[in-house]
Amino acid sequence: MRTVYLNGEFIAENEAKISIFDRGFTFADAIYEVTAVLQGKLVDFDLHLARLRRSLDEMALALPLDNAELLAIHRALIAHNHLQEGLIYLQVSRGVEDRNFAFPPAGTPPTLVLYTQSKNILASPLAEQGINIISLPDLRWGRCDIKTTQLLYACLAKEQARQRGADDAWLMKDGWITEGTSNNVFIVTGDGAVVTRELSRFLLPGITRGTLIALLSQHGLRLEERACTLDEAREAAEAFITSSTSFVYPVVSIDGQPVGDGKPGPLTRRLRQLYIDHALALTT
Repeated sequence: MRTVYLNGEFIAENEAKISIFDRGFTFADAIYEVTAVLQGKLVDFDLHLARLRRSLDEMALALPLDNAELLAIHRALIAHNHLQEGLIYLQVSRGVEDRNFAFPPAGTPPTLVLYTQSKNILASPLAEQGINIISLPDLRWGRCDIKTTQLLYACLAKEQARQRGADDAWLMKDGWITEGTSNNVFIVTGDGAVVTRELSRFLLPGITRGTLIALLSQHGLRLEERACTLDEAREAAEAFITSSTSFVYPVVSIDGQPVGDGKPGPLTRRLRQLYIDHALALTT
């Protein structure tokens, strides 16, 4: 049984209880972060903390813990649960108050939850075989750059993908791909350029996305930050997604049409290995 963290205590998961009046439950008035763990170490943790602070600021949501305290909690959970490979999920809500659309009074304590999940990140079958994608309209709210727990449409889109025999969905707005349901989108053009959409309120500033862009620069690979159409993605030489728990997954088909030769491409495989090497070199 896992040990979880809830509001200052490390307790058994079956003892963790949250009020039915918590605003994360009633309004999805909460933000979250997910940090990968490899060999018992946190991957890109400083970047996750920076994004957490940005989300908190955008939501006007206070968290009375500093970064050193949050790091200590993450490390304690890794130790308690003997986690070698997987993830740590963190969620902060605006706290507990009788249901009311207005924010609770200043000083209302937030609810802070963290827990671990074991997962095979390195030896993932999807990384070897690639994933199949469908396209769907992007019907999410207008602040997708904030990592809130309001993920209902992402759940609906993933379920539509599953029912159609696919692994995930890419979301479309005004004729352009925004992002995946829980990941950033990349394609590789015929002349070797790596293309991903520029950051805006339409998509989440992915941690893996940002690190991979830095790795592209370090290795002399060409990047184009711009939007692309579904037709351009279908005609690309390669395509892939990035996220904190998949790192880099090849995309081998879009709406039933093969991407390239329908197999994980060589550049995608190289970029996945570059990111893994980066992650394994971290010592947080």
